[in-house]
Formats: sequence, structure tokens, C-alpha cells
Amino acid sequence: MTHPISEAQPRTLHLSPEGTVVQDCHPRELAALLAEGGPMWVDIDSTVRSQHALLEKVFQFHPLAIEDTLNPESRVKLEEYANFLFISIRGVGLATDTEDPYDLVTQDLYCFLGPHYLVTVHAGPMPSIDRVSASMRRSPELLARGVERALHAVLDDTIDGFFPILERVDEFLDGLEERVFSTFDESALHDIFSVKRLVLSLRRYLQPSREVMNILTNRPSTLLTPDVQIYFRDIYDHVLRINDALDTYRELLNSTMDSYLMQISNRLAASTKGLSVVATMSLPFVVVSGMWGMNFTKIPLSDWPHGFWLLLVVQLGLGLALLYFLRRRRLY
Repeated sequence: MTHPISEAQPRTLHLSPEGTVVQDCHPRELAALLAEGGPMWVDIDSTVRSQHALLEKVFQFHPLAIEDTLNPESRVKLEEYANFLFISIRGVGLATDTEDPYDLVTQDLYCFLGPHYLVTVHAGPMPSIDRVSASMRRSPELLARGVERALHAVLDDTIDGFFPILERVDEFLDGLEERVFSTFDESALHDIFSVKRLVLSLRRYLQPSREVMNILTNRPSTLLTPDVQIYFRDIYDHVLRINDALDTYRELLNSTMDSYLMQISNRLAASTKGLSVVATMSLPFVVVSGMWGMNFTKIPLSDWPHGFWLLLVVQLGLGLALLYFLRRRRLY
């Protein structure tokens, strides 16, 4: 049974013990469906006050957990209450409405897991919830596996949101390496710092999720049986893979930055060496011209008509001799 959905009502999917499927029921029907039993998933948009009020009026969650769903600074965590688990996790994505390709957008997701219900709370649309909801609506029998599996699907899709960003980071790194090693684009330093900030931000957002998935995988709970915890172990494995990839990217960025700075140093050394060679070759001209430019009345060769050309040849010869000496000593 499917009801037309309005802004005031949350997305709902309920599978009764008799096998009847109810989608997007009126909020007044939630309490009856909850008492009826059977797996139920309710998705709440916290920006809609009437939807958020259901957390207290229908489900009667703890006030501290409800308060956390309205706090944008709430940390990623897992807390166990008397009859439900409260999980806070953070989803990430690349911003599409800014010119900076390295901008991240984050969105908090809050999950209440009860004996036969799952309530997810987020502010505004959330891609991972939309994808899982579409899958559940196409195949409502997926909910029959239990609300724990629905929680696994939601958390798995949220964590997997890191992988497309990792692919973009990999593309950024390939471009940066080409700009540093092939063409030596001096503006690459700004992008190196931007990508490094992106990697560090991803790592900062991921680390708390690692602890949450570790608890879901290993801590005994009456709401999560060992056979269900195996599925959360898969998410934990994804977190470890993402963490290892971020560590690798951070090392690559450090080596790329070191290579960039080394090339800057080598180019400066080459320029300094070239200027030193020019200064060395001009030394005979300075010395000889200075000696024959002194204000004395009697200077050798001053009255000889070919004296200038002789001194010019001498200066050029001395310069070439110094250049040959430097070349033999491999000083340039």
C-alpha cells in the first residue's frame, strides 16, 4: 500500500507480519504500525519540524539523542540506550556548486536502531539515503531480512561515498605529477596544498567512523546478532581500505611537494651557476679595463694604434682560459 507523500510526512517503509507492504503512511499511522510489529524504516528530514517531532512523540527517544540530531557539531559516535542504538556518522562528497574542485561538502546522518525499526535522520536530501530508499522500494523483501540489514545498507552506502572522491584525488595526483615533473608548472604548488588539505580533511572525517564500525563489528549487542555483525565487518574493511589509500595519497603528496621544492632549488642553483660563469668570464675585462683606465700620463700601449685590439684579444683569451679551466674542473 502506497500513500502520496507530502513535505510534512517522512518516507516510510513497513512490512507487516502478514507480508503487507506500507509505504509513506501518514504520521498518525506510525504509532499503530510500530505497535503492529514487523520491520519498519522511517526516514526523517530534520529541517521539517513536524517530521522531527515524531522522534519524541511516536518513538519516544532519549532527549539527548534527539538533541544531537539538531546539532551540526555533533561528533561521529555510537551510543547504546535502554532499547535502541544511536549512531551518528558523517557522509562526504565533492561540492558541485563552487569553482574550487577540491571543496568538500559533509552531511551528518543519525540512525536509531530498535528491535524491529530503523529511523534515519538527516538535514535535507541525502544521496546515500535516496539510493537505499529507491532500492528498498523496488524490492521491499529486502526489508524482510531485518532492520539491521537496512542499517547496514545505509551505512555501507554512506561510507562508499568516499570512493568516488578517492578516484578524483587519484586523478588530481596524476595531473600534479605531470605538471611538476614534465612541464614544471609553478602554479602547481597551490594545487598540491589544496589536494593535501582535501586528503587531510577526508582522513579527519573518516577516523571517527572507523571506531564506530569497529564497535558495530565486535561489541556484543542484543540488537545485533553475530551473524548480522559479519555484514558490518565488510563496512569496517571498506573504512580500512579508504584509510590506507588516504595514507598513500598523503605520502605521494609529500614526495611530490619535495620534488617540486627540489626542482625549484635545482633551477635556482643552475641560474646561480650561470651567473657565476658570466661573472667569472667578465673578470678579465674588469681587471684589464680598470688597469688601463687609470689616470696616469704614461701607460704601456697607450700610444700604440693597435693597443685597444691587443687588450681586447687578451681579455677574451683570459675569459676563455677561465671558462676552459672551469670546464675541466666540472664546475659548470
